[in-house]
Amino acid sequence: MQQAVEPVSSGARLSLAVLAAFAGIYIIWGTTYLAIAFAIHSMPPFISGVARFALAGGVMYAWLRARNPHPFAGVNIPMMALSGVLLSGVGNGFVLWAQQGIPSGIAALFVAAVPVLVLIFDWAFFSKRAPTKQALLGIAVAVAGVVTIVMHTRTLSGNAHPLYVLAMFVATTGWSLGTLLQKRSANSGTVLSFTCGQMLFGAAFQLLMSVVTGEWARFDPSAISIQGVLAILYLVVFGSIIALNAYLWLLTRVPAPKVATYALVNPVVALILGSVVLGERVTPLAIVAALLVLFGVAMIVFQDLPLVRTLTSRNRRQLSR
Repeated sequence: MQQAVEPVSSGARLSLAVLAAFAGIYIIWGTTYLAIAFAIHSMPPFISGVARFALAGGVMYAWLRARNPHPFAGVNIPMMALSGVLLSGVGNGFVLWAQQGIPSGIAALFVAAVPVLVLIFDWAFFSKRAPTKQALLGIAVAVAGVVTIVMHTRTLSGNAHPLYVLAMFVATTGWSLGTLLQKRSANSGTVLSFTCGQMLFGAAFQLLMSVVTGEWARFDPSAISIQGVLAILYLVVFGSIIALNAYLWLLTRVPAPKVATYALVNPVVALILGSVVLGERVTPLAIVAALLVLFGVAMIVFQDLPLVRTLTSRNRRQLSR
C-alpha cells in the first residue's frame, strides 16, 4: 500500500522563502560592490544610479501592468515616493557619490552602521520596542568583525573629504529611515508595486542630483565600457529586481533590525569574492573576523528562537546564583 505524502505546510514554505530572501540580500548585495566599481568607472555615480533604477523600475512596471491594468491600486503613493527617495535615491545615490572622496573602507564602516541606526530609530520612533541585550551584543560583535575586515584590507588609508563623509552619514540615515517607513507602509500584497514605484522615484531623485552636481556636462557616452554595461545590467536584474524585492518583502515578514543585518554580512561576501575573483589573499585574521560577523548576525537573527531564549534565561539564572 502506497503511503500518502504529507503536503508541505504553509509555515514551512514561508520559512524557506524567508531563508531564500535572506540568502539573496546577503550574497547578491555582497557581490554588487564589484559591479558598482565597474559601473562608476564608466559613468558618473548619479547617472549610473538613474540607469540602474529607471531600467529596473521600468521592467517591473511593464510586468506588473501586463498582469493588472492598475498596478498601483491600493498603494500609498506618498509613502512610496518618500521611501523611494530615502532608499533608492538618498541611500544608494549618496553612497555612490561619496566614494569619489572617501576611501572605500570608511564607506564600508558607514554602511555597517545601518543595523545600529535601524535598531535605534525603530526603538525611538516606530515600534517603541527596546532592543534586547542579545541584539545589542550581536551588533557589537558583528561590527567588530567588520572593522577588522576593513583594517585587514587596508582600505582606511587616504584622506576623507568632510563633504563626502557628511554624504555617507546622510545616506545611511536615509536608508535606515526608508527601511522603517517601507515596513510601516507596505504589505505582502502590495510589496511588488511598492518596490517598483520606489525604484522609479529613486531614479527621479538621482536624476535631479545628477543635474545639480553637473554630471551631464562631463558625461561621455562613448567612454562607457562593455564591463560598465554588463555591470549596470547585473545591478538592474540582481541588485534591484531580485535583491531589492527580497529586501522589501522581508520587511513585511521579519523585524527591520534583523533584515538590516545584510549590511554586516556583505563585507564578508565581498572579502570572499575578492579572494575568488581577484585572487586577493585571505589571512587567518580575516577568517576570524568573518566568523565574528556571522556569529554576531546569528545572535541578532535567531534571538527569538525558543532554544536561544532558553539558553539566555539559563545563563541569566547561573549568573544570579
